[in-house]
Amino acid sequence: MPFTIAIIGRPNVGKSTMFNRLVGRRLAIVDDTPGVTRDRREGEGHIGPMKFRVIDTAGLEDVTDDSLEARMRAQTERALDEADVALMVIDARAGVTPLDEYFVQWLRSRGTPAILIANKCEGRASQGGLMEAYSLGLDEPVVFSAEHGIGLSDLHDRLLPYAEAVAADGAEDLIGDDDFAELADDGLGDEDFDLDGDLEIADLPEPKALQLAIVGRPNVGKSTMINRLLGEDRMLTGPEAGITRDAISVTWNHDGRDYRLIDTAGLRRKARVTEKLEYLSTRDTMRAVRFAHVVVLVLDADAVLERQDLTIARRVIDEGRALIIAVNKWDAAKDRNETIERLSDRLQTSLPQVRGIPVITLSALTGKGMDKLLPTVNDAYDTWNARIGTGDLNRWLGAMQEAHPPPIGKGGKRIRLRYATQAKTRPPTFVIFCTRAVELPDSYTRYLVNGLRDDFGLDGVPIRLIYRKSDNPYADRR
Repeated sequence: MPFTIAIIGRPNVGKSTMFNRLVGRRLAIVDDTPGVTRDRREGEGHIGPMKFRVIDTAGLEDVTDDSLEARMRAQTERALDEADVALMVIDARAGVTPLDEYFVQWLRSRGTPAILIANKCEGRASQGGLMEAYSLGLDEPVVFSAEHGIGLSDLHDRLLPYAEAVAADGAEDLIGDDDFAELADDGLGDEDFDLDGDLEIADLPEPKALQLAIVGRPNVGKSTMINRLLGEDRMLTGPEAGITRDAISVTWNHDGRDYRLIDTAGLRRKARVTEKLEYLSTRDTMRAVRFAHVVVLVLDADAVLERQDLTIARRVIDEGRALIIAVNKWDAAKDRNETIERLSDRLQTSLPQVRGIPVITLSALTGKGMDKLLPTVNDAYDTWNARIGTGDLNRWLGAMQEAHPPPIGKGGKRIRLRYATQAKTRPPTFVIFCTRAVELPDSYTRYLVNGLRDDFGLDGVPIRLIYRKSDNPYADRR
């Protein structure tokens, strides 16, 4: 396993920007507002050929009660316990603050080796703070700018002993066969990173793990559900709505299958999203949906399929993801029969394009019903990946036309569906070659889609049907 780095420091010193720089992509939300990061986020980082696991943490606060800030600090402490080395980040432009001094002393008491990072050193305004950094007693600070990529070669040199120590303990060779040549900062500049643009699906290789995103409105129990699956308090939870801001992913293996669980920020109605930070969280959540294979939409048992829930469900379907509905807090539901009836009615009337969406009732807090979640996820994933043979598909198409012929088109000529094939999976996508495709009514398309669901067991996943005009072999003859 690669060695592990934890990035720590007080709020708003640039920890998340540094995390993005080390992983080479804009994964963590960055904003000028202090305290943006709350959960710890993990990623695979590198500097040249050196590879490592890096953990972004919440800003340290001097609190130990039951408040949200204290729970955030507890998450940082867990990250520090997992790390081989900590990067203690200070803001060189602001200089050394009493809070920096306090947490350097706290860090010494934890016993984890630390490297001092003087961040935001891209201008003259940082010189005074850089000199003050020596007073903290953490050896010579690394002159760094996470925003501009300054100081990566120096950081590599400081991390090298920890990488070698982990490699000597039996880890895989992280550094490579050749000696690491001297790195120039301009050799690891902005051109090597995509810190401003959104990620595209084509940018990343197809992951081997099943990507499972948990989405829903604020305070419906998404983070509690992931904690229950993992069997530990990995995600920050509490009675406050909107605790989760970043889409946090965790790799997990269960019964021999790899999963990447993605906890997301709660999605409110677009009209209520007024702050920039909430907008960034919403964008991060929707990007997680784009990259997911299966999406679990979590509902509150006493408020099932509200308007915002339906908006989220439609977005998941439009993205072509497999959808599962999990009704959480079932142990506290007031009227279970009424809840199920209302949910069934709303699915039939508001989401008719995806018939047979799986519905699970559970309680993430107590664990009751959670044993049904992963088998349902696996079944949905298998259906989402289903492939139908061309021969079976064309025999089905012939039977469907025999039972219900296509309508007569303009000029009294019948529309003919000649040939069908499956173009792709994830979601199942079919191409039908036919005459006068533009004249085929939507009702006949629904008839075909429902037939595919009934005859090939494709319930609960989006189905895409594409019509292509058949080539006329006599078109060029005079």
